[in-house]
Amino acid sequence: MELKVTTLDGKSAGTVDLKDDVFGLEVRADILHRMVRYQQLKAMAGTHDVKNRSEGVRTGKKFKKQKGGGARHGDRKAPQFRGGGRAFGPTPRSHAIDLPKKVRVLALKHALSSKAKAGSLIVLDSVAQAEAKTAALRTTFGKLEWASALIIDGANVDQNFALAARNIPNIDVLPIQGINVVSILKRDKLVLTKAALEALEARFA
Repeated sequence: MELKVTTLDGKSAGTVDLKDDVFGLEVRADILHRMVRYQQLKAMAGTHDVKNRSEGVRTGKKFKKQKGGGARHGDRKAPQFRGGGRAFGPTPRSHAIDLPKKVRVLALKHALSSKAKAGSLIVLDSVAQAEAKTAALRTTFGKLEWASALIIDGANVDQNFALAARNIPNIDVLPIQGINVVSILKRDKLVLTKAALEALEARFA
């Protein structure tokens, strides 16, 4: 698959050949769904907690006689009493699920292929900026019609570009190490620099 390389000025900067086994797959929604669920569950904190019956601060002494009224209660920490422990409440735990590495790799390829198939994949020559000017970069994105985009650079993102882009709504900037399925699907366009493309090809080699 051949794709044109562009610059931030909108000018042509040659072409690149994209591997069909990475950018030309027939997209499978079930694999993407499994990966999105895997990422979202892994990101959940799982720190929700309540005090159960054993953690209450009320007395554990039997407060009524066994017979003669009082429903044979043992102590005040039972869930039915005010101040008692909560029955079957949440406790801290991990929500993460397992997903084979091969499936995770395949899901990333399908996410890349989905953008290529939709015509939403853009290869950029470079994102290097002389100054960190948000207003100027917003104007540039407006001319390029990038209202919602994920921009992936090489191992090190140009600092001026990252600073200028971080306050622009619906624009995400990540190094190649941070590329993931959820971020790709979240934005309308996927912008890869040539450095990011080379890193991806090396990763899937």
